[in-house]
Amino acid sequence: MPDEPLRGSKGVAVALADGISSSEVGHLAAQFAVHSFLDDYYCTSEAWSVKTSALKTLAATNAWLYSQTQQGQGRFDKDRGHVCTFSGIVFKSTTAHLFHIGDGRITLLRGGNAEPLTQEHRVVVSEDKSYLSRAFGIHPQLDIDYRTVALEAGDVFAIATDGVHEYVEPKVVLETLAEHGDNLDAAAAAIAAAAFERGSSDNLTVQLVRIDGLPSGEIGELQQQLANLPLPPLLEAGAAFDGYRIERELHASSRSHVYLASDIATDEKLVIKIPSVDLGQDAGHLEAFLMEEWIARRISHPHVLKPGGLNRKKQFLYVTTEYIEGCTLTQWMRDHPQPGLETVRNLIDQIARGLQAFHRLEMLHQDLRPDNILIDAAGTVKLIDFGSASVAGVVEAIAPAERGTMLGTPQYTAPEYFLWEEGTTRSDQFSLGVIAYQLLCGRLPYGAEVAKCKSAAEQKRLKYASLLQTRGDVPVWVDGAIKKAVHPNPEWRYEAISEFLHDLRHPNRSFLSDRPPPLIERNPLVFWKLLSLILFALVVVLLATHPIAGA
Repeated sequence: MPDEPLRGSKGVAVALADGISSSEVGHLAAQFAVHSFLDDYYCTSEAWSVKTSALKTLAATNAWLYSQTQQGQGRFDKDRGHVCTFSGIVFKSTTAHLFHIGDGRITLLRGGNAEPLTQEHRVVVSEDKSYLSRAFGIHPQLDIDYRTVALEAGDVFAIATDGVHEYVEPKVVLETLAEHGDNLDAAAAAIAAAAFERGSSDNLTVQLVRIDGLPSGEIGELQQQLANLPLPPLLEAGAAFDGYRIERELHASSRSHVYLASDIATDEKLVIKIPSVDLGQDAGHLEAFLMEEWIARRISHPHVLKPGGLNRKKQFLYVTTEYIEGCTLTQWMRDHPQPGLETVRNLIDQIARGLQAFHRLEMLHQDLRPDNILIDAAGTVKLIDFGSASVAGVVEAIAPAERGTMLGTPQYTAPEYFLWEEGTTRSDQFSLGVIAYQLLCGRLPYGAEVAKCKSAAEQKRLKYASLLQTRGDVPVWVDGAIKKAVHPNPEWRYEAISEFLHDLRHPNRSFLSDRPPPLIERNPLVFWKLLSLILFALVVVLLATHPIAGA
């Protein structure tokens, strides 16, 4: 049970492992499995979901145990290797996350009923012979069961080795719990003793965990700031504010005010962002506002905006970031209306690398657009404005405030958001593809039609406007790559952004054709002019060969 903020962001972990009795090193495998899980799980990113954090930790544990098995007697006989079972639970917010491999058991005791939540991975050959089909240290790849359970106050979870659950029926466990009341240690000892009395000679281990109460579903760090820090006043140039000197206002909107400031102690320039006074009572807006700095502190990447002023204790509710001297991609496109293909590729590469930094931490930007992309004097791209970002590790820990408006900006928002579906990395890919398209031709691939489509059927009727209509110098396979990235159906987009980047630089056979696209696709205006000319010529020929009677 870690202290805050880890308890809120990572939860409470419980683990039990049982080494196989046939191995002299089975107990060492069990000790390693438990200690590595309890230590390493809390070292994973707070942005990761419980599932990702735990599975990565457990996979590393299995890899080490398997390597030890291969180096010892277990190489020839798995029953003598570093092999153990494992059952673990992470309690986070109002959910229990279960991880299980082997023949232990996790049972939920609720309302006088006992429900087994796991299955034993054991193959029975005969009455006297059986073997583990799955366990730590047997195979190089980990195949572990995972499931979630919604928690209720009063729930009791019993985690037991096979030496206990095979000899003590659930009815006895329930009766023992009722008999010992709040003394769970005594109840666990009594259950183990009951298994021994019934003839069990195996390892007798049982853990009991009771849920006394559930959290409110708020992430502690952000909620603490909201509760303790007052809203700042509107700032003016030259004013001193919390140890900073305000230089000038950079941007103002209905959501926030952004200022260029300098640290009075170090003279370092940075950006201060304060929430709009009009939205000061909007808890959802303020949480999203603070999430921007929370995210920036957890991503260290050259193409993602960095936080500023981390060592200063705040007296007001605001966020600070590094100051980038440059312009937005919107302004850059005005200054460069016809950029070369290689220039566009370089920009998209940088934007994509910034997005991949988000995705590696199970984050989605969800508001990728030219106004949220900065380019400095050296041409380096930085992603900014993370107020709409989704963080897997936070989403599962809080009940997010209801949003009355659509995430992101309609022109760049993936179609699935308009159907109120959950976003994925392919949603960010759609926005990236739209920006690539706009960089090359100054328009949008579907115009303003995406935001008008409120059903899957309407989205199927969207027509992609080929780049070849306006940019004859763009290869057909580049147009094909962008078309795939901005497909209305996320299932038809690339599985990974790296594949999109590859296809922007290397011809994909599926986008090549022996014949060029028809003229009506490449240049509809010329097509209709030629058709009109042909029809006019045909009318003239008909009139010449068939004069009108009486003329």
